Amino acid sequence: MSQSIDHLSQAQQQQLLDDLKQEIAKLNHAYYVLDEPLASDAYYDELYQRLLTIEKLHPEWVSKDSPSQRVGDKPLAHFNSVTHAVPMYSLDNAFSQDDLQDFARRINDRLNNEQPLAFSAEPKMDGLAINIRYENGELIQATTRGDGTVGEDVTHNIRTMRCVPLKLWGRGWPQVLEVRGEVFMSKKTFNALNEIQMQNQQKVFANPRNAAAGTLRQLDPRIAAKRNLSLYLYGWGEISDDWQQPSEYEKTILSFAEWGLPINPDSRVVSGTKGMSDYYDELLAKRNDLPYEIDGIVYKVNDLTLYSQLGFTAKAPRWAIARKFPAQEVWTELLGIDIQVGRTGALTPVARLKPVSVGGVVVSNATLHNQDEIDRKDVCIGDTVIVRRAGDVIPEVVGPVLAQRPVQITRFVMPEHCPECGSDVIKEQDKAVYRCTGGLFCPAQRKRALQHFVSRKAMDIVGLGDKLIDQLIDLSLIKHPDDLYKLDIETLAELDRMAIKSAQNIVAAIEASKQTTLARFIFALGIPEVGEVTAKNLANHFITLDAIKAASIEQLLAVADIGEIVAQHIVEFFMQPHNLEVIDGLLAAGIEWPTPEVVEQQDSAFSGKVVVLTGSLQQLTRTDAKQKLEALGAKVTGSISAKTDYLIAGEKAGSKLGKAESLGVTVLSEAQWLEMIGE
Repeated sequence: MSQSIDHLSQAQQQQLLDDLKQEIAKLNHAYYVLDEPLASDAYYDELYQRLLTIEKLHPEWVSKDSPSQRVGDKPLAHFNSVTHAVPMYSLDNAFSQDDLQDFARRINDRLNNEQPLAFSAEPKMDGLAINIRYENGELIQATTRGDGTVGEDVTHNIRTMRCVPLKLWGRGWPQVLEVRGEVFMSKKTFNALNEIQMQNQQKVFANPRNAAAGTLRQLDPRIAAKRNLSLYLYGWGEISDDWQQPSEYEKTILSFAEWGLPINPDSRVVSGTKGMSDYYDELLAKRNDLPYEIDGIVYKVNDLTLYSQLGFTAKAPRWAIARKFPAQEVWTELLGIDIQVGRTGALTPVARLKPVSVGGVVVSNATLHNQDEIDRKDVCIGDTVIVRRAGDVIPEVVGPVLAQRPVQITRFVMPEHCPECGSDVIKEQDKAVYRCTGGLFCPAQRKRALQHFVSRKAMDIVGLGDKLIDQLIDLSLIKHPDDLYKLDIETLAELDRMAIKSAQNIVAAIEASKQTTLARFIFALGIPEVGEVTAKNLANHFITLDAIKAASIEQLLAVADIGEIVAQHIVEFFMQPHNLEVIDGLLAAGIEWPTPEVVEQQDSAFSGKVVVLTGSLQQLTRTDAKQKLEALGAKVTGSISAKTDYLIAGEKAGSKLGKAESLGVTVLSEAQWLEMIGE
């Protein structure tokens, strides 16, 4: 991701921007909502910097859905949501001393100042941001940061923390006081917790941040009470006007300490970029000896009277910045490379390492991403490898130490058959992904395959939600889609949160799903890259399931909207005996459909064109318009890109209209479109 974007065309840059948005959104969801990080902070930072670079080159491309215009992601649904009285902003990052100097220069330029400014310098704790609200000195609410505007109510867990006063000490505090800080778990507490987890044969936590996150999101406060979370304050939210707040950041924080609130003893005020640099060197040198994990330093202008002059960008204050620490690296032995099969069937090689401590965490596994990455890095089994964590949750194998390479090494090659189910493994064309083709049979793909199979646009089995499917699988009541049709009322009624009436409704829905269409059935099989439209095109073209199963790649390429990659997926899917066994089981259960009507596509101006619908149509429903366009040979998509030929815009067309105009896409009103097709 580090290569320049200067050589890319505008269309390529816009496509890259769209790809970056999607990837960052996925990483944000995993990191902030699910507490299951998918990538390192360093990788995330690089993606984000590339996005900012493109948006700086093309400010007209900045949209409301860009990560640069937001601060996080939505909170978990099972906690009560709370809207923050004052938004909780994130901070911009600095990765070098030059970045810090640029930060200071921008401030001085805005203030027309030439003298070194005083900055508050604080360790950047590796935990979770929290907002704690006091009214009349009593703790009444605590909320997580969430998306910066709306957070989760975790008051019941914060109240268990002995370092947080339930009532403020002394007097003189304002009627309303919101303090903000970082909830974390000390290294000592973390190690003791993991020892207990192992003794109880429970899953150990990867690092203190994940342990703190898991604790804070417990619904039972008794669990949090046992885990001894800690807190250091770093700021504030709403403060009522009945308190004369000091004009300096440091003095404000010290006032909080006088009221019994915890502040970081390693914080201090420094002068100018020289002071920031000295503090950075000092803290970096003693980082590993600190009793808690940190991933950098936060610098804030100490004079609060300057904050209004400096203001905010779209996502961060101009008066503060986070200086990130460099990656931490260690050497260890690569004992082997194992294969993990994901929920989509993707095979991921995982390095099995001689356990080693990286950044305070014992690492025994690290992702190697894919075969191409292993080859690029020249990593072999038996090598001494460099492992980097850099405050990240997922460690990375940087590469081998060639000077330490033994005479006997083993080159890794991806397996030809899935280690979970034995089905063939294929490499996707023009991609680095290797994928198991046993989608209906593979245990690793089981839950995803069944969830897709019962979904509304597939077999539409009402009542079979994700949690119920999980329960059925965990109890070994179902393994494959055809097993659903063997379920009975008595079995379902015995499950948690089920009763006879619910069980009757689900069995009735399963029975009703037997009457379907060929297009729905093909879509329900979950063949990679075969969506709703492609399934419909297959059904209309081949008419029978047997014809689709027997189709060659050449025959499949004759179908609208099917290219070589999709054709290969279809052929490989129907070549697997396990998949065919499940399909036979489904047909034996009584699933049937009428023969599809042959839809003859008309020669028109829309044949082979990419069309997007937006706004409210007056003469047709959106579904009718889509079907009419597909009958005319058009491909109807949901997003505007440089490949879009037409945008049909109804009333109250939104951002798609503006994007289409900026890309030069032909825009038609509903009336103009109907006139073009003679209606």
